[in-house]
Amino acid sequence: MRSIILLLFVISVAVAGFAQPPTKTTLRGQMVCSVCWTETDDRKKVPYGTAADMDCALECSEMDIPQALAVEDEKGFTLYVLEPGTYKPDGKDFLALVPKMVEITGTLRTENNKRILKVDALRVLADAPPKPVPASNDASLTLRDLTGTEQSLAAYRGRVVVLNFWATWCEPCRAEMPDLAAIQNEYAALGVQVIGASSDPMSDSAKVLKFIREYKVNFPVWLGANTPDMQRFGLGEVLPATAIIDRTGKIVWREIGIIKPAELREQLDALLLPDVEASAKEARATRRQNASLVPA
Repeated sequence: MRSIILLLFVISVAVAGFAQPPTKTTLRGQMVCSVCWTETDDRKKVPYGTAADMDCALECSEMDIPQALAVEDEKGFTLYVLEPGTYKPDGKDFLALVPKMVEITGTLRTENNKRILKVDALRVLADAPPKPVPASNDASLTLRDLTGTEQSLAAYRGRVVVLNFWATWCEPCRAEMPDLAAIQNEYAALGVQVIGASSDPMSDSAKVLKFIREYKVNFPVWLGANTPDMQRFGLGEVLPATAIIDRTGKIVWREIGIIKPAELREQLDALLLPDVEASAKEARATRRQNASLVPA
């Protein structure tokens, strides 16, 4: 009898080491893939959210590997594997929120030495990472289009360019495509050209073409953009990201994350206003000159 009691005690201690009763908690951190995060030893030196991280997060999501919340304190980072609770994510998991900073309220438990957080409430934080400072404001980029033809920003000197870095696997990129298409429609006659620089390689051109048709993309798309390209433009490493390039080839505005259409239009209007006013002044002068030639 004593041996049975001892065995039960040992089992209860072992179970206690692998599972803890759930507790309510509120945590702030970054939404990450629970696998991709561990591929770098020191996340303080190598922040999460590069194009490679996002590509990995998509693949892991397709294999039903859950996302996690990376919470930082003075000792480092702690990962909390996420599962839906009262809060229901858009889609089958939390992929659409990677790599945003969020605040989560939910129930925390420990199973098999894993911290699992059941999400009851989630709030995306307004705080955004600081924009990196580029080495130069000169815009230089050469990529290939869907036909394999080399394209360069140098060919667009004299026009205002809205350059958007994106990818077919990037959920936030999908969300902003209709707004970029609308900008192209509204400002094309004023000398503005939207260009999409996709991180998808040439080998995925069929996938990109399908995306273009599905989302009715009405502007040129170039393939093979990479992280160094984005960093050179001062746009960091996280998709999507957008820059405005003026007629002289200088970067005059940057946005990391999904564009805010009203703000983008405001920037374009301010950039185009001197040209519009000059054209109007010239038109008025021409009308006055023509009027003076009419005999009384």
